[in-house]
Amino acid sequence: MPFDFVLPDLGEGITEGEIRKWLVKEGDAVEEHQNVLEIETDKAIVEVPSPRKGRVMKVNKDEGDIAKVGEVLMTIAEEGEEVEAKPAVEKRPKSVSVVGVLPEEEEEEVLATPAVRALAKELGVKIETVKGSGPAGSITKEDIREASEKAKKAEDIYGPVENLPLKGLRRTISKNLMTAQKTTASVTGMDEADITELWNLREREKKSLMEKGIHLTFLPFFIKAVFHALAEHPFLNASLDDEREEITIKKYYNIGIAVDTPDGLMVPVIKDAGKKTILDLASEIQGLSIKARERKIKLEEMKGGTFTITNYGHFGGTFATPIINYPEVAILGTGKISEKPWVRDGQIVIRKIIPLSLTFDHRVTDGVDASRFLTKIISYIEDPALLFIESA
Repeated sequence: MPFDFVLPDLGEGITEGEIRKWLVKEGDAVEEHQNVLEIETDKAIVEVPSPRKGRVMKVNKDEGDIAKVGEVLMTIAEEGEEVEAKPAVEKRPKSVSVVGVLPEEEEEEVLATPAVRALAKELGVKIETVKGSGPAGSITKEDIREASEKAKKAEDIYGPVENLPLKGLRRTISKNLMTAQKTTASVTGMDEADITELWNLREREKKSLMEKGIHLTFLPFFIKAVFHALAEHPFLNASLDDEREEITIKKYYNIGIAVDTPDGLMVPVIKDAGKKTILDLASEIQGLSIKARERKIKLEEMKGGTFTITNYGHFGGTFATPIINYPEVAILGTGKISEKPWVRDGQIVIRKIIPLSLTFDHRVTDGVDASRFLTKIISYIEDPALLFIESA
């Protein structure tokens, strides 16, 4: 009997994903455990293997479709079974004229495979309005895409517009941010830190480390500072279960780092950050960032975060109100470093100053605790020697 291969449970509460790329097509032979498609979840791109050997009899989802856990992705034929997928036939109106009589409506066949129909549905194209360029007038995916492009070149009352589908990583980001905004009682506190000493330390070390292939940024120092501060303020390293009305304080420290990619922000996670040296962190950040930008990062490398750091200062931002990476409780934003006049030992001097923004869930902790947490982070980055002296 043919086997219906459904989207399996991918864990982490993932309920759906977008078909990014099929690695096989109808008629192909597949081996057990052979990867047959790439699916994009709200965490990463995952390669999904076939659970058995056979031949692809039917592909039920097109690239770009959203598949929910439990839905049939494709049908695999057992040895000896041969079934050819044929275009489904629908009827569409066709005008015919009879001499001496007004034009009448007659139905004309619409030839298109299920995959083509799925693409038309995804792109919002009325398939009965498309003229087919395939065999016997059948409609191809190229016909659908061409019709979609023409539809996108639309206008509103003020002028030309372009309509783009909300899909891929941008769709995931949209859903996650709305969940965070609707679920948390977020508050943002802001402060500034004098990181002149840290700046000088990095300047002294970055050249020799670059020769070893390590790009030293300020982020490893911030991760270390956050780790020490979280150890003293555990409610910032937690999550809240609304149904059970229970706060879970995490006894491990996995720090997410927001990475800008061509498709949008992704958040790889540095596991057990407190157990790693500054150089370990710098090397891991470098590797994860490359994999995220190339969309080669693994699902497990995006899981398990307890706190997130986002650096919008790299792009010129100063203060901001970063959105919590739900279900975490807090996120730290770092702004652009600039030279500013600063009072130090009663004297006005020029120092390297960085603006900081901490967004936290007020349901889990209060402003006093959050303020003390941010102050603790500042104490570490203003005196980086403390990062190498103090223990967790």
